Amino acid sequence: MADTKPGLRKPAFTKVDQLRPGTSGHNVAVKVVSTKMVLQKGRVDGPQARQMRISECIVGDETGVVVFTARNDQVDLMKEGTTVTLRNAKIDMYKGSMRLAVDKWGRVEVIEPASFKVKEDTNISLVEYELVNAVE
Repeated sequence: MADTKPGLRKPAFTKVDQLRPGTSGHNVAVKVVSTKMVLQKGRVDGPQARQMRISECIVGDETGVVVFTARNDQVDLMKEGTTVTLRNAKIDMYKGSMRLAVDKWGRVEVIEPASFKVKEDTNISLVEYELVNAVE
């Protein structure tokens, strides 16, 4: 048997306007427009001194913006004006609207500033979706 490793594929990047409800595995390069701390709680005492932080960030590219839910260590990376790559991101539905999120299987990386201008007037998180059961 030959010791041949399959070559790594280049990630295929998605634009914000191509995101759809219930999808996952997205690689998106976005700029952080704004960030707002939603939840910060934790225990400083005890053997497991953990702190839980959740921040809602408006991120976008030249096609539109979406709400990104940053958790714990991701909150530190999401500063206004920063350009980040979200790898293996998924779409979570919250009260009928789309939220972009990266779980433990994904990655948030700060990259060099991008040259695109964020299209802030097209927020896809403002579109409300309704789950409809199709009858066969």
